[in-house]
This record gives sequence, C-alpha cells and structure tokens, in this order.
Amino acid sequence: MQPRTGVSGVSRKQQLLKRHRRNKRLGLLVGLAALVTVGVFSWWWLPLLLLPLLWAAHEAWFADHLFYAPGEDYAYEFGEQTLEVPATLSGGLLKAECTLQGNDTLILELRVKSSWLGRFLDPQVELVAGEQADRQTFERGVDGVRFLNLTGLAAPLEAGALRLRGRHCGLLGRPRLWITPAVELQRRRVMVIAPHADDAELAAYGLYSQADETWVVTLTAGEIEAEHYQKMGLAKAEAARLKGRLRAWDSIAVPRWAGVAESRCVQLGYFCLQLPAMQAAPDQPAASREADLADIRVFRRFNPFPLPADGDGAPTWRNLLADLRALLEMARPEVLVMPHPQLDPHPDHICAQAAVLEALQGLAWQPQTLLCYANHLHDNDRWPMGDSGDGVALPPQLSAAQAWAPCSLVLDVATQRDKAMALGMMHDLQPPAPFKRRLRRLLQRWLAGRRPSPYGENEFFRKAVRRHELFWRREL
Repeated sequence: MQPRTGVSGVSRKQQLLKRHRRNKRLGLLVGLAALVTVGVFSWWWLPLLLLPLLWAAHEAWFADHLFYAPGEDYAYEFGEQTLEVPATLSGGLLKAECTLQGNDTLILELRVKSSWLGRFLDPQVELVAGEQADRQTFERGVDGVRFLNLTGLAAPLEAGALRLRGRHCGLLGRPRLWITPAVELQRRRVMVIAPHADDAELAAYGLYSQADETWVVTLTAGEIEAEHYQKMGLAKAEAARLKGRLRAWDSIAVPRWAGVAESRCVQLGYFCLQLPAMQAAPDQPAASREADLADIRVFRRFNPFPLPADGDGAPTWRNLLADLRALLEMARPEVLVMPHPQLDPHPDHICAQAAVLEALQGLAWQPQTLLCYANHLHDNDRWPMGDSGDGVALPPQLSAAQAWAPCSLVLDVATQRDKAMALGMMHDLQPPAPFKRRLRRLLQRWLAGRRPSPYGENEFFRKAVRRHELFWRREL
C-alpha cells in the first residue's frame, strides 16, 4: 500500500461517508413509504407510533459510521521485527509456548464470531488472570479475524493462566500469537509531532510523560470551527482567532502537566486544514480559512525561542520545512512520534508526516526509531471501541501491502487519570456536545449498554484514556 496524499486520504473518507448517508436516506425513504402505505390502507395511527420507535432504534443500533462489513477479516503484515510464536487455547485458557518479556508487545490473532445478541450489544473479549483483567470490544455482528492486544499480560500468558472469555461472541480457530520485542523508549529523547493541539496528548501522553527528555511540536493553531466562541457574540473571524490563541496556549502549557519543560514545547502556528494547499504549492502562502489571517506569528508568541519562519510569518510549505529542520537539528530526537501515513486519514495528519520526512532529508542527525499513531480512521469512527480504561485492540485494516510492527505501552490507572486531566485542559474538548449527539448517547446507554466516560463528555475521553497506547514502529 502506497502512502496516501492528503487529497486522496480525505476524499476516500468523504466518499465513504457520502455513500453511507445516501444508503441511509434511501432506507429512510423506503421505510417512510411503507409506513405511509400502512397508514393509508390500514391503521392511520400506526405510523405515528412506529416512527419514534424506529428513530430510537436507529440511534441506538445503526448510527455508527462503520464503512466495512463486520464479517470481513482484518489483515496485517507485521514485518521482520514481529515474530510468531506457538500458543494454545484450551478450555478458555491461553498459553504461550515460549519465554516472554514483560514489556514486549503481544498481539493475538483469532476469529471472533458474534452471537445474535452481539448484533445489538457490543461484542467483547474479556481477559482475566487473577486480579489482572482487561476487556476489548469489537463491531456488532463481528464475524472475522481480529487482533487482541495482550501487552502487559506476559506473565499469566506464559504460565497458561490467562483466561479468554467472549461476551456476546465466541472465539474460534487456531490462535496465532505475535511478539514485537520491546525497545527502550522512555530513556531516550522523544519528539512528538502533533498536527493540532491535543494530538500529542491523545496519542502519546503516556509515552511522553515518562520519557527522560520530550519535545512536543504542534504544527497548526487549530483555529477553525469556532462556533462555540461565536456564541459569545464574536464575529466568525474573531472567534477563530480566539480559538487559535487558546489552542496555541494549550499546546505550550498542557505538556507542563506531564513534566515537559516549557523550553521544549513549540507551536508553529500554521493554519488548520491548509497544510495540503501548502504542500501542493510550496512557495504560495495559504491563509487561514476562517480567521482572516495570513501571518502565522499571531499564534507563535508563546514559543521559547525564534524559528526561521518568524522572519516573514508566511504560511508556506518552505517555511514549515525550515522550522522543522531547525527543530530537528536542535532537539536531535532519537524517537520520532507522528501520525500514521495510511491509517490516519485527516489531511493535516497526512501532511504533517510527509513534512517531517521531507525535512529529515539531508540532515546530519537522523532519529533511530519512528513511531506512528492514528487518532482518526477511515472506516470506523468509534475505534478504539469499548469504554475508558479498556485495552486497545488493533484497528480495522482490510488489506496489508506494507509492513509495520505494532508497539504498545501499558498505562496504569494513575497515568490514565493524568492523561484524562491533560485532555480536560484542552479547550477544543471542553464545549458540550450537540443536543442530538447527547440524546443518541443516552439512547445507546439505555438500549445498547454503552457506558459514558467518567472523565468527560467529548468522545475522545472514551477513545484515548485507555489501558494501552498503540503505535506502529519502524527502526530507521
């Protein structure tokens, strides 16, 4: 699989969403026609009774954006860094037929088949070993190969004391256990590339909070979609500038909660969703879509030192590369953390990864390890599925022509809580959800058994505050 450009990545997701909405509208029209027919030729009151019930059923069970069939197999190619080792599953107990290290990344491949109830309640695999317990969730109606994350359970797995139990699903076929040997991450210089404020915390708070030396570099101010601030009486451009200033502050201040020095937190201030335009015309400035700004220096005033683009403040690809080269040469990171070029479809995320790789070309200093993350997916808006605190199974991927080694860290409960507090400080995650979304979640809680996150209302509290942080690793 070749890396996708920003245009192709976003167009694919938009095409999937367009098809999903078209199919829903078609189904709605057919359903309405059937109800009208029943009302005209039979009981006039029946459509009035059924319509709210059907709407509630849709919101509870059919509102997820799932752009593939739950019966499709996930497909992964892990590469030479990841080894398959013998494992047996007997009587619900899983045992590895080899010696394991406690911090290795452990992935179990097996078939998960939903029960009839698992078409209405989320199918889950429970992992239990004494007082250790985890739970990983899959699509309703799942019937295919899936990949469980067993990282952190090496001791009971080696002892044959790890019990797997399907809830609303069964576990079928011969299990395959994959091991990616651990590499030292915390004792090395780490640089996290965040396309927007909060991306570093969502993907890698546990990693960067434990590293001896961390740099957090945020590429854009994230100023668009500032409707929440317009409600304060601000014009659209004024609201966008306020939101950008707040998120620029967040990108500098929030990593301090994890002990990252202010001198190693940098906001580059480029404009949200304009990185693809900058990449397409490297010398052409790409002004903000909503803030009525063409000068990035407005959002860079909290930086601890000057950077090349401070000279003219032009939002160009050339300036972005110059800023990144200066930072890479200054920080000399040994571990570089950035968005995944295939799994994460957000156009700014794809361009952020491309910019860093281009900036590295010709530099005397090169990082040793590349870690990639996915804060968004093409095919499943709920991944990681399940609740806050649960483990993170591998995301849906239906074809694998490029090899990546999974790399997972275990976050204890104290670190999860600190991560949740860091996310809570991010202004973009603070506004309340729209009424329709709150009502949908209430129906899903009542009818589908989905629990809200105890940490906050925004969906990222559920998705990001987990037992695992999951990356994809390459040694450079």
